[in-house]
Parts: sequence; structure tokens; C-alpha cells
Amino acid sequence: MPSQGQVTPLPSFVRHGPLEPLTPVILSVPHAGRDYPLPLRSAIRVPLAALKGLEDRYADALGLDARRTETLFVAQRARAWIDLNRAEHERDPRLDDGAVTIGHPQSAKLRSGLGLVPRRVGSSGDIWQRRLSADEVQMRIHADHRPYHAAIAAALASARARFGVAVLIDIHSMPSLGPAASAPRLVLGDRFGKSAAARFIGRIEGVARAHGVATAANAPYSGGHVLERHGEPRRGVHAIQLEFDRGLYLDAALDGPGPGLPATTQLLRAIIDAVTDEALPTAIAAE
Repeated sequence: MPSQGQVTPLPSFVRHGPLEPLTPVILSVPHAGRDYPLPLRSAIRVPLAALKGLEDRYADALGLDARRTETLFVAQRARAWIDLNRAEHERDPRLDDGAVTIGHPQSAKLRSGLGLVPRRVGSSGDIWQRRLSADEVQMRIHADHRPYHAAIAAALASARARFGVAVLIDIHSMPSLGPAASAPRLVLGDRFGKSAAARFIGRIEGVARAHGVATAANAPYSGGHVLERHGEPRRGVHAIQLEFDRGLYLDAALDGPGPGLPATTQLLRAIIDAVTDEALPTAIAAE
């Protein structure tokens, strides 16, 4: 039991919905966490508010409002603590004493300071006052990164066993790509066909058109580690990333839920329904 006055840490992530999925669709929100642990707050050189720039601000509100019976995983820890959409080996040698520079070419994201533990944030620059020890980062991997991915993998395996197919929808948000009248406001990622069958992307594009929302596929976001790790179309496990323009659902300051949240939630709900419908012929045959 925590002593009097001691704050009980939040769980690393929260699962909403049943342990055994009731539909082939699993939902994930890995970047909307707003829990900034004390060791992080005591080690940063930038104002805590600057780290909001790494968040998919309130993307969890989209997932929570849109889900019905689907199993949904929402990360609690802030992305600044550890990025669940980066592989374990994407450790930054300019920050992390445990980084290995041999055998894994550095990705563009890692070179820019957005590795497993982000080193930089937007115009605020370097986040940390000091380098991080190998043990510090390994602790975050064991406590936060591995449990999240293990839970998703278990849910997908359960859904596939029950329905013969499983689809992970990974929910993110993005800065505006340009004027709302011409720029895509929803980017669909499937790692250029490696993480999901094309038929799912086609259905999602049709739903977005019906809602008057312009889409793009895989540009500029094709999906990260979540899709790379969990999407195995040949085995009937598909993974798709959705990047919603933050202007669709946040307020004018892009800081809290705004008047567009209900419509964006309805769009996400319609996408979930379409993906479920696309999977159902396989699912019905498997039951």
C-alpha cells in the first residue's frame, strides 16, 4: 500500500472492453498518454507544456467515444517517456547509454531525435538535462513498451482464433498538412501494403469520401513499429494506421477537444463498422 500522501502511479495502459475480443477489430491509441512520471519531470530541461508537442493530443477521446464492443488499448504514459511506435532497438546514441550503433541502421525518425525515447521536441530543442542510463531505458521497455505490445498481440491472436481474421486500427493525430479545402485530413497507413490487405484501405477511403474528408495513403505517414510488429496479412492479421488532422476534432488552440469531436468520432465509428463488415465474410466462415 502506498504511504499517506504518496501518489499511486497510473497503469502503463488501460484496456477498455473484454479480454477476449467480441469483434475482429482491435483498437489502439499509443501516443495520447498524458502521464508524465516524476523521474521524467525532474530530468527535463524544457517546460513540461512543451512536451505536449509529442502527444497525439486527445486522440484517446476519439477511440473512447467511437468504440462500442471493441477491445481498445490506450497508453497512459506520455510519448516523451517512451514511444510505443518505435522498435526496442531504436535507441538514440546521442541520449541513451544503452544504444547499440552496430547492426541497426538509424531511421530518419531516430536521426531527427524521435527514437524510442524522444531526444527533441519541435522548436523547443533537446528535452533532457542529461544522458539516460542503459538501465533507465531498459526499465521503461520492460514496464511500458513490452506489456503494451504483448497485450495487443494477445488480443489479435484471440480475435484471429475466434473469427479467422483480426484487424488492428492504430489511432493517431497529425498537424495540418495544408489548407482544409485541399489537403488530406486523414492519412491511412499500411506500410505500402505490407501490414494490411488493400481491400481494407479501399473501404476506409470510401467511408471518408462519404463524410467529406479527403484522404491520402501512406504519405507522409505509412505507419511505424505498431504496424510493422503486428500486421501479418498472410496470417490473417491486418494492421492499419489512421492519422486524423488535429483540426478536425480539437479546439482552436489545438489543446483540448473541440466542436468537431462528435463528427470525427462518427467518422471513426463508420470506419470501424466498414472494416468489421469487410472482415465478416472471413469471420462468419471461421465461426
